Amino acid sequence: QVQLVESGGGLVQAGGSLRLACVISGGAFSRYYMGWFRQNPGKEREIVAAIDRSGRSTYYADSVKGRFTISRDNTKNTEYLQMNSLKPEDTAVYYCAASARVGLYGTSRYQYDYWGQGTQVTVSS
Repeated sequence: QVQLVESGGGLVQAGGSLRLACVISGGAFSRYYMGWFRQNPGKEREIVAAIDRSGRSTYYADSVKGRFTISRDNTKNTEYLQMNSLKPEDTAVYYCAASARVGLYGTSRYQYDYWGQGTQVTVSS
């Protein structure tokens, strides 16, 4: 059974940084393309960033381009999201996601099959 566990969320002031990590177990990590999503109450879960199986191709939502960096370490079964220059509007529950489907990576939540439990990120102004 594939399981994803996020860590690294917390409270930070605007302009600060956080690094999220997501460890996957129960499956061969290199089989999955990976993504980070975020969600606020009453809103749709939205893509933040995605990365292909090799780590060479990435995608970013316009709202985070130039501030966030997605990466993966296939030797550690771990995906990361480095978040810099955080803004109050980045406040959300952040989820990591994995998919073994065909394709380079997915930009919609419907393209992912496995999800972590979520980690809260709160950015104060």
